[in-house]
Amino acid sequence: MGRRADLLLVTALTIASATPAQAADRQAIRIAPGRLGEATIALGRQTGVSIGMSDQSLAGIPTVGVDGKLSVDAALRRLLKGTGATAHRIDATTWRIVRAKVPPRPVAAGPAPIQAAPAPDQPSAEIIVTASKRDTPLLRYAGMVDALDNGAFTSSEAANGTATLLARVASLSSTHAGNGRNKLFIRAIADSGVAGPTQATTGQYLGDMRLNYAAPDPDLKLYDIGRVEVLEGPQGTLYGAGSLGGIIRIMPNTPNLGEYGGQASAGLSATQHGDPGGDLSATLNIPIVAEKLALRVVGYGVQEGGYIDDANRDKDDVNRVRTWGGRAALRFAPDENWTIDLSGVYQHIDGDDAQYAAHSVGRLQRASAVAQPYQSDYLLGNLRIERQWDSLRFVSSTGYVRNELAESYDATQPGGAPALFRQTNHVDIFSTENRLVRDLDNGLGWILGASYLQSTSRLNRSLTSYGTAPILPEVIPGVPMYGMGMPAAATGVRNSVKEATLFGEASFEPTRGLIATFGGRLTNSRLSGEALDPIAALSFADVARAEAQADRNETVFLPSASLLTDAIPGVTLYAKFQQGFRPGGLAVDDQRVRRFQNDRISTFELGFRKGIPGRDRFAISANAAYTDWRDIQADVTDRIGLPTTANIGDGRIYTLEGRIVVRPLPTLTLDGSFIYNDSRLSQPAQFLRALSYDGRSLSLPNVANLGGRIAFDYRAPLGNDLDFHLSGSARYVGKSRLGVGPILGQTQGDYIDTSLTASLRRGPVQYSLSLTNLLDSNGNRFSLGTPFDLRTDYYTPLRPRTVRIGVDFAF
Repeated sequence: MGRRADLLLVTALTIASATPAQAADRQAIRIAPGRLGEATIALGRQTGVSIGMSDQSLAGIPTVGVDGKLSVDAALRRLLKGTGATAHRIDATTWRIVRAKVPPRPVAAGPAPIQAAPAPDQPSAEIIVTASKRDTPLLRYAGMVDALDNGAFTSSEAANGTATLLARVASLSSTHAGNGRNKLFIRAIADSGVAGPTQATTGQYLGDMRLNYAAPDPDLKLYDIGRVEVLEGPQGTLYGAGSLGGIIRIMPNTPNLGEYGGQASAGLSATQHGDPGGDLSATLNIPIVAEKLALRVVGYGVQEGGYIDDANRDKDDVNRVRTWGGRAALRFAPDENWTIDLSGVYQHIDGDDAQYAAHSVGRLQRASAVAQPYQSDYLLGNLRIERQWDSLRFVSSTGYVRNELAESYDATQPGGAPALFRQTNHVDIFSTENRLVRDLDNGLGWILGASYLQSTSRLNRSLTSYGTAPILPEVIPGVPMYGMGMPAAATGVRNSVKEATLFGEASFEPTRGLIATFGGRLTNSRLSGEALDPIAALSFADVARAEAQADRNETVFLPSASLLTDAIPGVTLYAKFQQGFRPGGLAVDDQRVRRFQNDRISTFELGFRKGIPGRDRFAISANAAYTDWRDIQADVTDRIGLPTTANIGDGRIYTLEGRIVVRPLPTLTLDGSFIYNDSRLSQPAQFLRALSYDGRSLSLPNVANLGGRIAFDYRAPLGNDLDFHLSGSARYVGKSRLGVGPILGQTQGDYIDTSLTASLRRGPVQYSLSLTNLLDSNGNRFSLGTPFDLRTDYYTPLRPRTVRIGVDFAF
């Protein structure tokens, strides 16, 4: 036995000592031109070595392709030629890329919209799903994901913010109440279209910082954005509460430590049947201390012309919207292993009036008694620290968000004086997440983390009557209607939540070609809520006093599991199970303060993927999912039109979706996608069962039963340093319903939205021409006008045909 053991030991040592030599051998390596981060991951997968980076800003540097039989050392030299970076060998199978001591001659840093595209006959590098928090290659990610890189956004699309994502991602939908006040949904995970205190079903992130919690989409403009990833949910294991439908992760371009540069853009737009508009933006990158400290600043202003006329007040184009804001990021890299980012965001949105119309009045017209302006102020600060050890990475992200949304609705009742209902939602979020990650190039590895979140939402309400005419029915029982524009307070609500979380996920390969991933998230939530400015009908009722304040503590565990195989060459098959939840709280209706419980969602999905969009000439993916949703939270309206929250019952959702991307020519890409949803409220709550409704009203709201998108993208050089780019798309949004039950059962959707963009780039300057809504379709994006008048002829039209001319300049 001793000799046999010695023999095994010698054999093991021989194999181990042979491994470094194998890593230095010439091997068949093929890497397409692209970004350095993706190129090194591809090199690691093909050769079996581990490659780390001292500074994550290096990952975005463009690289040439590599094709041939080369050693790892030779392949790295080719990849890094002219990049200002070098590769240091740590051991036989480990390399680290660092910036060269003497940076190369600066090259003009072009903005994302006018970056030179890869050569038409050279596909881009492999897609990495960074929102997985483990930098997973797309072919080894179990789930549906849409990744939009920096070449996807023109300045016109950046100015449109979230509307650009809606036009590009078939599974993404919105309520279309107005900039900064929309609720976003992924797949068919939609609770309601009414704006209330319920936590969002879609998590939104800027880098690692959460953008929203119990508030609508802040609709940040997409200037100087490097990438956007949309991951379908639930994403409870990695992102916790409020990611039932999935997450949207926006990744800004980070400060460049080695190069000075920037961009500026300007555009003018004209809307048929409406006012003109325009947009300006500027980006500046300043290395303060070479290779150590850099600042990147972005500023912008956008005006969207109005196109809705108010016949009652004799005003045209009342729904003009102005948005201005900016971002600043400071990056400090004291050495090759540490990266510290301090960033801030501010954005202000000012809408002159609501954007709905009424069929009974005329196209793009309505008749309101009062103007219904709204405003949004959004502030974010974030500190992110990253430490790297070869394939091990520590990330800490801590930040604060303050979001204030002020809305107003026409509350005029038949026979009464003009009345205006105002609602202001103040949301404060403090969050911190610390995680340790082991990244492996083949999609394996693990993550272990802890997070803490504290969110407070204060919803204040008031009602104002303009005039002395008596109001026949009281708009809010117990609330006097004062004349001459004096406001009366209405009952509001404050909800707060404190979440402490431990989470982890690990992937391993039990047998070649099969990857198993298991994860879990343990969250303790401390919830509290109280009524604000309770009216007499609530304040002095014994039941109301008992329920006007509530506190509770609950612990939730969210498991996840997936199996993925790529044993079939070029094909990925996967099965996945995941859960998500939202904590409960307090809500106020016209009669009393009510509690609503947390809801929970479980999804099982099967899918496959072949090829990578943009890299392969043919790429296809498809997914089928079943979702079970218990105790659905939904913002609804009470009997007098006030937004409130309730558990509306249990639901189930079937989803089928697919995407095909084809490159018939090196210069042409065709893209088609579709999604089919069958969503039902299978077990309605008692208060809904007591109502009279037909079977159709049991459909979950705001998500179309069928949606699809077709698009083309053509890029070609014209000679004399000219590059031409032409793209177009058409998106169909099928029928959906405004809400659940007969009161909110209006239909909406069933329209086609189209766009076309052409640009010509010469050196650092790009000229562009874009058209949206080519067919000048009227459509109906959203059937809610004012919750105090739930007529069936209200609709929110598409922005009419709009043309924009723009210019971008890089330096």
